[in-house]
Amino acid sequence: MKPLVHDPDNRLWLLSTPSSGYVLRLAPDDSPRHVAWGPRLTLEQALSVSVPSGGDSSFDGVIDEEYPAEGPARFGPPSLQVRFDGGARGVQWHYLGQESDGGRLSLRFRDDHYPLEITLHYRVHDDSDVIERWATLHNTGADHPIEVLRCDAAAWTAPPRDGYRLSHVTGGWSAESQLERVPLARAETVLTSRRGHTSHQANPWVMLDAGDATEEHGEVWGAALAWSGSWRIAVHHDPDGRASWTGGAGHEGISWTLRPGQRHHTPVFAGLYTDGGFGAASRQWHAYQAGHVLPQAGELRPVTYNSWEATGFDVDEDNQRRLAAVAADLGVELFVMDDGWFGGRRDASAGLGDWTPNAARFPRGLGPLAAEVRRLGMRFGLWVEPEMVNPDSDLYRAHPDWVLHMPHRTRTTMRHQLVLNFARDDVADWAYKWLDELVGQHDIEMLKWDMNRAFTEPGWPQRGADGERLWIDHITNVYAIIDRLRASHAGLRIETCAGGGGRVDLGILARTDQAWISDNTDAVDRIAIQRGYGQLYPARTMAAWVTDSPNPHTGREVPLAFRFHVAMSGVLGLGGDLLRWSEPDLSASRAMIATYKDIRPVVQHGELYRLGDDAVQYQRGDRVVVLVWRLTSRPPHQPVAVRLAGLEPGARYRDEDTGRVHHGHTLRTHGLVPPLPPGDYSSALVRLRRV
Repeated sequence: MKPLVHDPDNRLWLLSTPSSGYVLRLAPDDSPRHVAWGPRLTLEQALSVSVPSGGDSSFDGVIDEEYPAEGPARFGPPSLQVRFDGGARGVQWHYLGQESDGGRLSLRFRDDHYPLEITLHYRVHDDSDVIERWATLHNTGADHPIEVLRCDAAAWTAPPRDGYRLSHVTGGWSAESQLERVPLARAETVLTSRRGHTSHQANPWVMLDAGDATEEHGEVWGAALAWSGSWRIAVHHDPDGRASWTGGAGHEGISWTLRPGQRHHTPVFAGLYTDGGFGAASRQWHAYQAGHVLPQAGELRPVTYNSWEATGFDVDEDNQRRLAAVAADLGVELFVMDDGWFGGRRDASAGLGDWTPNAARFPRGLGPLAAEVRRLGMRFGLWVEPEMVNPDSDLYRAHPDWVLHMPHRTRTTMRHQLVLNFARDDVADWAYKWLDELVGQHDIEMLKWDMNRAFTEPGWPQRGADGERLWIDHITNVYAIIDRLRASHAGLRIETCAGGGGRVDLGILARTDQAWISDNTDAVDRIAIQRGYGQLYPARTMAAWVTDSPNPHTGREVPLAFRFHVAMSGVLGLGGDLLRWSEPDLSASRAMIATYKDIRPVVQHGELYRLGDDAVQYQRGDRVVVLVWRLTSRPPHQPVAVRLAGLEPGARYRDEDTGRVHHGHTLRTHGLVPPLPPGDYSSALVRLRRV
């Protein structure tokens, strides 16, 4: 079946993915209308789908809009709100035509009176059920700006069902990605970030099911926004059981102007339908990102050591060299020096913005340390926080106007920081220049790009009312800097971080290689954090560290093997004070890292199956990896069998460590008893190979 079929007589379009179909049409008034989204359809079937006509009451209004614009008889959450010169609002649609190429479709419209063109974009891939959508606005006039109050990327509609349920994540700093799965209220539910970044408290994706989906069965509709700044997703559930949602960049209460001749492109808001439950939805999202989002997706992410939890701000060449020597001996492949290496940095209160090595701590610069790290056989990485500045810094004293601020308002400091206005081209140029020099001079192979506070006083006095455009342009310039750095330094890899998992989304992951998903390295807490993260994002992006016990965040004491097994379900890293680890722990760590390197292709590039709350399975080709955790040991102290998924029932699988052979059917139906040691916080790793 072709990815795109157009029926001009019925003014209808059918988009087809390998397993799903999406249909839209034009109404007699030229407004775009949604028809269907679900299993694949033929054109004949698409034409037979019943189209809702709306209620008979004058209070109901239009209910099947493809891209709801404020206007007559439209009462749900709008995707587009604009105000024209003279005060008129809303859009009266006039269809201009289509452009299509393979799996890409663009539908062009203009307003019947005002100089506004709107293009709705669609793209499908032959290897994914994800549909990408975005929109473009164009002020075609020569005289008057158009005020944009809301411009979402897309709106999505699911068919009427009883008992809709909403899945999303919530949380906070050190408790990100907590999965929520709750009945969808018959009302409007708004998920948002007003912080200038994706946020720890929410993440820009939703999944809906009819209340009956499980991990491996049932229909699931979902969408994820590729944007790293403030965002909003508004879900509308009407009394007739119909659910729809609209989402895009920005939050309520801000506006900006589209100047004559100017175009605005929204980020992508991608959608997915599957009838294979939440597990299939996750695997589809993971495969889509590997094939169409992530840079260098085929690479294996290195085992990393980060010095933060060992030294804090007290870094110097000597202690970094000693840590690097131990890390290299354990088999670490990438050594990252964290905060404290630059300017007058003595604690969180000073030095941000002065990105030259601290002369007292690194009297010879960073070159000798970088050379030593490479001599030990590791790559060299560095922590940076380009978007922030301390008032106690040479940069701020020279350029106090470079930060977000408003006239006659106090400049609020958080973590002793202010936010640099990256919407300013001069600030963005400054940031690119020092980053380019830093990476080039020291052949830095990894940047940990951090962002440790939200926007406050988000003003740009020189721009007046149009300064609110900074909510968009700040992120656009961050993207541009990262894109330029990667283009100029082919070997550079980047980890996204924002006080942990405060900036993780499809937009930043299109430019970075992995994400630091939480500052909380407690292995017990990480199980839930990683479970929520993996609903949408793949293991190859999920950085996870083994750190000290007691944990520096929670004080919890957890065995070393448990800490490793939790971290081995993502991109393994170490973050503790290795200089204090015992020889038995170092020896055990050396063996565990070697084991991880063996299973790494399966974990990072395999398919994920969640086996209850305390076990995960990864499968790639003939190999299967199972990681199991038990928090508490209760009578009768016997491990419970874990039923595996995704295996061939007629195949046999050999345990690579014990040699025992299992039948696939038995592993799926009766399960595998994991070799958990006795006691609390026990864990196990099982490696199977199909024979």
